Amino acid sequence: MSSNKLKHPGRRLLALLLVIVLGYVALAVGTATGRTQMTPGLALDLEGGTQIILTPTTSDGSEITDEDLDQAIEIIRQRVDATGVSEAQISRQGGNNIMVSLPGTPSEETLDLVRTSAVLYFRPVLRILQAGAATYAEAQNNYVSSLASAAATDAATDAATEAATDAETEAATDAATDAATDAATDAATDPATDAATALPTETVTAEEMATTLADVNGDGTISPDPLESTSDDHSSDAWLSEQLIYDAYMTDCTAADSLTGEAQDPESAVISCARDGSGTIYILGPADIAGTDIASASSGLETTSQGTTTNNWVVSLEFNEAGTKAFADVSERLIAYRDAASAAAATGTSDAGSADSQKAQFAIVLDGLTIMSSGFNPDVTTAITDGRVQISGSFTQAQANTLANQLSFGSLPLSFTVQSEQRISATLGTEQLRNGLIAGLIGFFLIVVYLAWQYRGLGVVAVASLLVAAAGTYLVIALLSWSMGYRLSLAGVAGLIIAIGITMDSFIVYFERVRDEVRNGRTLVAAVDEGWQHARRTIIVSDSVNLLAAVVLYFLAVGGVQGFAFTLGVTTVVDLAVIILFTHPMMVWILRFRFFGEGHRLSGLDPEHLGARSRSAYRGGLLATAAASGGSLARRRAQERRAQERADADAPQGEDQNRTVAVDGVDDAEDKSEKENEQA
Repeated sequence: MSSNKLKHPGRRLLALLLVIVLGYVALAVGTATGRTQMTPGLALDLEGGTQIILTPTTSDGSEITDEDLDQAIEIIRQRVDATGVSEAQISRQGGNNIMVSLPGTPSEETLDLVRTSAVLYFRPVLRILQAGAATYAEAQNNYVSSLASAAATDAATDAATEAATDAETEAATDAATDAATDAATDAATDPATDAATALPTETVTAEEMATTLADVNGDGTISPDPLESTSDDHSSDAWLSEQLIYDAYMTDCTAADSLTGEAQDPESAVISCARDGSGTIYILGPADIAGTDIASASSGLETTSQGTTTNNWVVSLEFNEAGTKAFADVSERLIAYRDAASAAAATGTSDAGSADSQKAQFAIVLDGLTIMSSGFNPDVTTAITDGRVQISGSFTQAQANTLANQLSFGSLPLSFTVQSEQRISATLGTEQLRNGLIAGLIGFFLIVVYLAWQYRGLGVVAVASLLVAAAGTYLVIALLSWSMGYRLSLAGVAGLIIAIGITMDSFIVYFERVRDEVRNGRTLVAAVDEGWQHARRTIIVSDSVNLLAAVVLYFLAVGGVQGFAFTLGVTTVVDLAVIILFTHPMMVWILRFRFFGEGHRLSGLDPEHLGARSRSAYRGGLLATAAASGGSLARRRAQERRAQERADADAPQGEDQNRTVAVDGVDDAEDKSEKENEQA
C-alpha cells in the first residue's frame, strides 16, 4: 500500500476506534439486559463448575469395551461443545466410569445432554393419543355432570313458566310469581326430577375408560394378542395389541417421572411420551433407522426450490450409506400410507385424524422420548433416495439448533446411570489469575520502557497500538464468551501474555524498515511508504505462521492447551488487524506534525541520529523541494544546461574552450546527480 493510496489516514483511525466503541456499547447493553457480563466467563481452573460421574450399562448385558467408552466420551464431548460450553473436561475415571466436568453453572439442557443415555432412533408412528385415560375419564365425568346440571336448570325453567301461565287474571300476578318461584326451587332441589334421572349419574374411573378405549373388538376384555392387519411392515397394526393400547392410555405423559427417558428395545413396538411435556402419547413401531446412520445434521433458514431464502428455520439431515437405503424404504412406505389416507378421506370412508393418516408419519425418538413426529409434504411424491432430508415444523432458531445438535450427537453406544453430581471448586482460583495478570502488566511496562529508550517518539505509536490491541482483544474475548460460551482458563491468559510479544514483533519489523529507508536518504514520507511495503509482507507471513500453529494445536489438543491455542489465534488475528488498520495509518498521520515530519532528534526519525549520509540527506532535501514546488529536478537541470549551451555559443573561441571544459565537468556531476535522483 503506497502513501498515495492512503489519502485519509485519520478516517481509517476513527473508523477502527468507532468499531471498538460500538463493540463495548453492545457489551454494556448485553450486561444491562442480563444476557452477558462485562468480564469473560472463567474456566474450571479459575471458577469451578459442575462434575457428573456416569456409570455405563448395556441394554443386553454385554461387556463394555474400551472402544465403547472412547466413542461415548467423544460423543459427549461433541454434544457439550455444540451447546457452546468450552473448557469442559471429559475423561475416564477408574475402570468404566466417565467423569464430566462443566465450568460455571451449565443450563439444564446441557446437563440433560450429559445425563441421558440418548440412544436415537427413527420409528414409524402407529397411534397418536392426545391424552391418557385419566384425562378422558375426567372429561367424561365433567360432561355428565354438566348435562345433569343443565337438565335440572331446564326443568326448573319449565316449571316456572308453567306456573306463570296458569295465572288467569292480572290481579293474581303476585301469587303466580310466588308459585313459580316455589316450583323452580322444588324442581332444582328434587333429585328425582324426570329430566335429571334420565341421564347417567355414575362416574367412570381411568381404568374403565382405558378399557373402553382399548377394546378394539368390543368383547369387553383386553387381549395381548396382535391386532389383525393386512400388511407386515413396521407400520402394520400387527405390532399393536389391545394391551399395548390400554397401557398407552394409562400412561401419564405429563408426570415428571415419565419424562426422564429410558432405554427401549429397537426391535419391538413401544410407548413414548412427547419430550416437550405436552402430554401427547405415541405408540411407535420397531426402529427403522438408528441415530448412528446420520452422517450430519445442521440448522438454517429454508431455501426454496427457486433459490430464495425464507424466514422458516429447518433442520437438514444427511444419512450415511446404510441410512440412505433405509430411509428410502421408509419414505416409500410412509408416502403410500399418506396417499391411501388422502384417498379414503376424499371418498368419505376415513378422516384426516384416522389411524391411516397417523401411520404416514415417523417419530424421532431420543432416549425413549419423542423429540418430534413428522410426515412428508404433499409435493414429495416419490421415495427420497439421496439420503438428504429437510425437517420443518415452525421451529425457532433455538429449537432448530437444539434438534440439529440432538441428531448430530444423539446416539451413544451405551446407557448411563448418574453415579454422582456435585459442585466443584476452582482448582487454581482467582489468586493465580491475578498473578497472571500482574505478570502481563509487568511485561507491558518493561516493553513501554524499551520502546521509549529505543524508538523515542515512535514509542507513542507503539504504545497506542498496544493499547488498541489490548482493547480489541478483550472485546473479542468478551463477545465470544457471550456468543459461543467461551471461557478463559489460565492457559488462555498465558496465550494473551505471549500475544504482547507477537504484537511487539510486528511493530519492531515495521519501525526498523522505516528507519532503514531514512538511513538510505529517503524523505520521511517516502521512508514510511517504502518501509511499509517491505514490512507488510514480513508481518503477514509471520502472523500466518503463528495462526497456522494455533489452528493445528487447537484441533489436536484438548482442555487447557486448546484454550491456549484459541487465545493465541484470536490475538494473532487482532494483531494483524491493528498493524494494518491502526499502526500504519497513524504513522502516515503523525508525519503531518512538525515534530515527526521534520525529523526532530527526539522523534525517533532523525536522519543524523540514525546515521544517514549528509549527501544522501541533501539529495532527499532536493527531492522534497522539487516535489513541494511542483517541478521536476531533472527538467530544471536540463533547462539550465540548454541555457548554458546557448551562452557558450555566443562567447569567444578561447573562452569557449575553457568554459566548455568547466561546463563539461559540471554537466558530468549534474548528470550523475540526476541519475541518482531518478533512482531514488
